[in-house]
Amino acid sequence: MALIVVGASHRTAPIGVRERFAHSASEVLPALQRVLQLSGAREAVMLSTCNRTEVYVVEGDTDAAPAVWSLLGERLGEPASAHGYVMREREAVSHLFRVAAGMDSMILGEAQIHGQVRDAWEHSRAASSAVLNRLFQTALLVGSRVRTETSIARGAASVSSAAVQLGKKIFGSLQGRRAMVLGAGEMAELALECLVNEGVRAAVVANRTYERARELAARHGATAMHYDQCWAELSRVDLLICSTAAPHAIVLQEHVRPALAERGDQPLCILDISLPRDVDSAVRELDNVFLYDIDDLRAVVAANLERRQQELPSAEEVIRAETERYWDWLAGLAAVPVVARFRAEMDLVRERELAQALRRLGDLTPEQRTAVEQLSRALMNKFLHEPSVRLRAATANGRGLAIVDAARYLFALDRDAPATADATPARADDASARTHELPNAPPAVRTAASDHSTER
Repeated sequence: MALIVVGASHRTAPIGVRERFAHSASEVLPALQRVLQLSGAREAVMLSTCNRTEVYVVEGDTDAAPAVWSLLGERLGEPASAHGYVMREREAVSHLFRVAAGMDSMILGEAQIHGQVRDAWEHSRAASSAVLNRLFQTALLVGSRVRTETSIARGAASVSSAAVQLGKKIFGSLQGRRAMVLGAGEMAELALECLVNEGVRAAVVANRTYERARELAARHGATAMHYDQCWAELSRVDLLICSTAAPHAIVLQEHVRPALAERGDQPLCILDISLPRDVDSAVRELDNVFLYDIDDLRAVVAANLERRQQELPSAEEVIRAETERYWDWLAGLAAVPVVARFRAEMDLVRERELAQALRRLGDLTPEQRTAVEQLSRALMNKFLHEPSVRLRAATANGRGLAIVDAARYLFALDRDAPATADATPARADDASARTHELPNAPPAVRTAASDHSTER
């Protein structure tokens, strides 16, 4: 059993590639089921946002990375591995914790990723079990700790707020400006809130579902309108922020050109923070239109990095401590059943050899038989003590859960369980005890840990 993450992010892939990799909520489970079938993996969770698509996998007997690259490569139309990365075991754990804390985001410390990690876990529940359930639950706890114990999330910390900052930089000030937000999701609401805080005189929310637009507008003192009415309004706004979940471009040249004719020489700034992009790149060619997408936000992000970088050492210490804690739990979860099975198998061998020895020894007094049996048990315990200790330690000290699988193979522990065994495994309460350390552990985690305790 090995834990890996395979994927691509804004650090390794341009926006055009990330658009192809992105999966909608309805696409996640079919994709994960395919990965599980192709690789023989035990569990999988997909995290797909505008800045990354990653698949976290608990492997079976084979490497799961080729199955993930095959899945992404089909969407891209070419080999996908050149645009991504593979991380294993501790590195994969630490990576997810950094992601959930906003430390691997385009905007350091951005808060939206925390909810996206939670949603990714929920959408993947049918394909995850004890190991990944505990991993993602811990990642959410880590994200919360980093934000409350450090100042890494202070100031503009989301794509939406960075987009508004970019608009402010272009116009000098947004005070008294008119703006339109196309979309009514979480990112759209964050953008609208930032616009209102910057003194935008009039804000308009347009969405395909009018009721959703009306609710959002009412919360922030804006005006709602139907999606098909928004194009006429373009002639009266200075700033358009696009944040819909459309699978293709919805703002085309033919939508923008008529508004430009009415605007005269007044510029129109369009900030496209969607993935896939809402605005056709051809719109950039129109006069007096300034179009920016997610990758253009890097310049705005740079202004915040210096003060946020100062918080990284404190945040990294939280990541390090929580990674060790999770790895200790995982080591116990993986090693204890193997140690128990190892001892049970060896005890069967001891019982068979003891029975043969007693037959050869002939008539013995009860006291003598007891002494011989106690000797056999003492010898077995001494022989097994060091391997048992090292097996547990190997999974906890960074050498990898592959050691556990090696032990299964070397001692033929992958066969059917022995019919009889008189073994009391050590640390039988580890998994359940450590699960209880998190009072809000989901039922799937508690049940899975309990199942492992039963196996032991």
